[in-house]
Amino acid sequence: MKTDVITVSSQGAQMASALNLAEKVAAYKELSGKNALHLRLLTEETMGMMRSITGETEGRFWIEDHLNTYELHLKVRANVNPDMKKELLAASTSGKNEAKRGLMDRLRGFFYTGADAAVRALSSPLMLPEMYEYTAAADLNWEWSMSQYQAVLSTRLEKNDAQAKEAWDELEKSVVAKVADDVKVAISGDAVEMIIVKTMN
Repeated sequence: MKTDVITVSSQGAQMASALNLAEKVAAYKELSGKNALHLRLLTEETMGMMRSITGETEGRFWIEDHLNTYELHLKVRANVNPDMKKELLAASTSGKNEAKRGLMDRLRGFFYTGADAAVRALSSPLMLPEMYEYTAAADLNWEWSMSQYQAVLSTRLEKNDAQAKEAWDELEKSVVAKVADDVKVAISGDAVEMIIVKTMN
Protein backbone atom coordinates (compact mmCIF):
# COMPACT_ATOMS: atom_id res chain seq x y z
CA MET A 1 0.00 0.00 0.00
CA LYS A 2 1.15 3.52 -0.78
CA THR A 3 -0.50 6.53 0.83
CA ASP A 4 -1.30 9.79 -0.83
CA VAL A 5 1.73 12.00 -1.38
CA ILE A 6 1.80 15.15 0.75
CA THR A 7 3.77 18.23 -0.26
CA VAL A 8 5.62 19.58 2.77
CA SER A 9 7.86 22.62 3.05
CA SER A 10 10.77 23.78 5.13
CA GLN A 11 8.47 26.60 6.27
CA GLY A 12 6.24 24.08 8.05
CA ALA A 13 3.37 23.69 5.57
CA GLN A 14 1.46 20.41 5.74
CA MET A 15 3.61 18.92 8.50
CA ALA A 16 0.55 18.37 10.67
CA SER A 17 -0.97 16.53 7.71
CA ALA A 18 2.06 14.26 7.59
CA LEU A 19 1.58 13.35 11.26
CA ASN A 20 -2.12 12.73 10.63
CA LEU A 21 -1.15 10.49 7.73
CA ALA A 22 1.03 8.37 10.03
CA GLU A 23 -1.83 8.06 12.51
CA LYS A 24 -4.26 7.05 9.75
CA VAL A 25 -1.86 4.37 8.50
CA ALA A 26 -1.45 3.03 12.05
CA ALA A 27 -5.22 2.90 12.53
CA TYR A 28 -5.91 1.34 9.12
CA LYS A 29 -3.24 -1.30 9.64
CA GLU A 30 -4.35 -1.86 13.25
CA LEU A 31 -0.83 -1.37 14.57
CA SER A 32 -0.20 -1.91 18.25
CA GLY A 33 0.21 1.15 20.45
CA LYS A 34 3.97 0.73 20.46
CA ASN A 35 4.22 0.36 16.68
CA ALA A 36 1.87 3.31 16.12
CA LEU A 37 4.08 5.40 18.38
CA HIS A 38 7.19 4.35 16.47
CA LEU A 39 5.58 5.33 13.16
CA ARG A 40 4.63 8.73 14.57
CA LEU A 41 8.09 9.29 16.11
CA LEU A 42 9.81 8.54 12.81
CA THR A 43 7.41 10.88 11.00
CA GLU A 44 8.11 13.62 13.57
CA GLU A 45 11.86 13.19 13.11
CA THR A 46 11.46 13.35 9.33
CA MET A 47 9.37 16.51 9.54
CA GLY A 48 11.81 18.03 12.03
CA MET A 49 14.61 17.53 9.57
CA MET A 50 12.52 18.97 6.73
CA ARG A 51 11.77 22.05 8.83
CA SER A 52 15.46 22.69 9.43
CA ILE A 53 16.51 22.52 5.77
CA THR A 54 17.81 25.91 4.75
CA GLY A 55 15.84 28.00 2.29
CA GLU A 56 12.29 27.76 1.01
CA THR A 57 12.32 24.13 -0.01
CA GLU A 58 9.43 21.80 -0.75
CA GLY A 59 9.46 18.04 -0.50
CA ARG A 60 7.10 15.13 -1.01
CA PHE A 61 6.28 12.78 1.85
CA TRP A 62 4.48 9.46 1.76
CA ILE A 63 4.38 6.08 3.51
CA GLU A 64 4.49 2.64 1.91
CA ASP A 65 4.10 -0.76 3.50
CA HIS A 66 4.96 -4.23 2.28
CA LEU A 67 3.71 -6.95 4.61
CA ASN A 68 4.96 -5.72 8.01
CA THR A 69 7.68 -3.38 6.74
CA TYR A 70 6.93 0.33 6.58
CA GLU A 71 8.86 2.90 4.57
CA LEU A 72 8.66 6.64 5.19
CA HIS A 73 9.72 8.53 2.06
CA LEU A 74 10.87 12.14 1.87
CA LYS A 75 11.95 13.37 -1.56
CA VAL A 76 13.41 16.84 -1.99
CA ARG A 77 15.08 18.64 -4.86
CA ALA A 78 18.28 20.13 -3.47
CA ASN A 79 18.03 23.88 -3.87
CA VAL A 80 20.98 25.51 -2.18
CA ASN A 81 22.68 28.57 -3.59
CA PRO A 82 26.36 28.26 -4.65
CA ASP A 83 27.67 30.30 -1.72
CA MET A 84 25.89 28.08 0.80
CA LYS A 85 27.19 24.93 -0.92
CA LYS A 86 30.72 26.32 -0.85
CA GLU A 87 30.42 27.06 2.86
CA LEU A 88 29.03 23.61 3.68
CA LEU A 89 31.66 21.79 1.64
CA ALA A 90 34.43 23.89 3.17
CA ALA A 91 33.21 22.95 6.65
CA SER A 92 33.24 19.28 5.65
CA THR A 93 36.75 19.51 4.24
CA SER A 94 38.12 21.16 7.37
CA GLY A 95 36.13 18.91 9.67
CA LYS A 96 34.76 21.88 11.61
CA ASN A 97 31.64 21.06 13.63
CA GLU A 98 31.46 17.56 12.16
CA ALA A 99 31.98 15.88 15.52
CA LYS A 100 29.01 17.74 17.00
CA ARG A 101 26.55 16.53 14.39
CA GLY A 102 24.04 13.81 15.10
CA LEU A 103 22.59 11.38 12.59
CA MET A 104 19.76 13.66 11.47
CA ASP A 105 22.20 16.54 11.04
CA ARG A 106 24.31 14.36 8.76
CA LEU A 107 21.26 13.28 6.78
CA ARG A 108 20.19 16.90 6.47
CA GLY A 109 23.61 17.63 4.98
CA PHE A 110 22.79 15.34 2.06
CA PHE A 111 19.77 17.48 1.25
CA TYR A 112 21.89 20.62 1.42
CA THR A 113 24.56 19.49 -0.97
CA GLY A 114 22.65 17.29 -3.40
CA ALA A 115 25.05 15.88 -5.98
CA ASP A 116 27.98 17.39 -4.06
CA ALA A 117 27.38 14.82 -1.32
CA ALA A 118 30.11 12.65 -2.81
CA VAL A 119 32.57 15.43 -2.09
CA ARG A 120 31.33 15.63 1.49
CA ALA A 121 31.69 11.89 1.87
CA LEU A 122 35.24 11.81 0.64
CA SER A 123 36.45 14.96 2.38
CA SER A 124 34.90 14.64 5.83
CA PRO A 125 36.87 12.74 8.47
CA LEU A 126 33.75 11.18 9.99
CA MET A 127 31.71 10.46 6.86
CA LEU A 128 33.76 7.41 6.00
CA PRO A 129 34.18 6.89 2.22
CA GLU A 130 33.65 3.12 2.22
CA MET A 131 30.08 3.64 3.44
CA TYR A 132 28.96 4.87 0.03
CA GLU A 133 28.10 3.42 -3.32
CA TYR A 134 28.66 5.35 -6.53
CA THR A 135 28.02 4.92 -10.22
CA ALA A 136 30.39 6.12 -12.90
CA ALA A 137 27.66 8.04 -14.70
CA ALA A 138 28.24 11.72 -15.37
CA ASP A 139 24.91 12.44 -13.67
CA LEU A 140 25.85 11.21 -10.22
CA ASN A 141 23.80 8.44 -8.69
CA TRP A 142 24.71 7.90 -5.07
CA GLU A 143 23.40 5.85 -2.17
CA TRP A 144 23.98 5.69 1.57
CA SER A 145 22.59 3.26 4.12
CA MET A 146 22.56 3.56 7.90
CA SER A 147 22.93 -0.19 8.33
CA GLN A 148 26.06 -0.15 6.15
CA TYR A 149 27.30 2.88 8.10
CA GLN A 150 26.82 0.94 11.36
CA ALA A 151 28.63 -2.10 9.97
CA VAL A 152 31.66 -0.07 8.93
CA LEU A 153 31.72 1.75 12.25
CA SER A 154 31.57 -1.57 14.09
CA THR A 155 34.58 -2.86 12.15
CA ARG A 156 36.52 0.31 12.91
CA LEU A 157 35.59 0.15 16.58
CA GLU A 158 37.33 -3.22 16.75
CA LYS A 159 40.48 -1.39 15.65
CA ASN A 160 40.00 1.27 18.36
CA ASP A 161 39.34 4.02 15.81
CA ALA A 162 38.60 7.21 17.78
CA GLN A 163 36.58 8.83 14.99
CA ALA A 164 34.43 5.73 14.64
CA LYS A 165 33.84 5.74 18.41
CA GLU A 166 32.66 9.34 18.24
CA ALA A 167 30.36 8.57 15.31
CA TRP A 168 28.99 5.49 17.10
CA ASP A 169 28.21 7.57 20.19
CA GLU A 170 26.24 9.94 17.96
CA LEU A 171 24.21 7.05 16.59
CA GLU A 172 23.33 5.84 20.08
CA LYS A 173 21.82 9.24 20.86
CA SER A 174 19.63 9.27 17.77
CA VAL A 175 15.92 8.51 18.04
CA VAL A 176 15.89 7.38 14.41
CA ALA A 177 18.84 5.03 14.85
CA LYS A 178 17.17 3.45 17.89
CA VAL A 179 13.73 3.03 16.31
CA ALA A 180 14.35 2.48 12.60
CA ASP A 181 15.79 -0.69 11.08
CA ASP A 182 17.50 1.28 8.34
CA VAL A 183 17.71 4.71 6.76
CA LYS A 184 18.60 4.98 3.10
CA VAL A 185 19.50 8.08 1.14
CA ALA A 186 19.59 8.08 -2.65
CA ILE A 187 20.78 11.01 -4.75
CA SER A 188 20.29 11.26 -8.48
CA GLY A 189 21.30 14.59 -9.92
CA ASP A 190 19.74 17.20 -7.65
CA ALA A 191 16.94 14.93 -6.39
CA VAL A 192 17.49 13.58 -2.87
CA GLU A 193 15.28 10.85 -1.38
CA MET A 194 15.44 9.56 2.16
CA ILE A 195 13.68 6.32 3.09
CA ILE A 196 13.27 5.32 6.73
CA VAL A 197 12.57 1.60 7.07
CA LYS A 198 10.83 -0.01 10.05
CA THR A 199 9.55 -3.56 10.40
CA MET A 200 6.64 -3.82 12.81
CA ASN A 201 6.65 -7.04 14.81
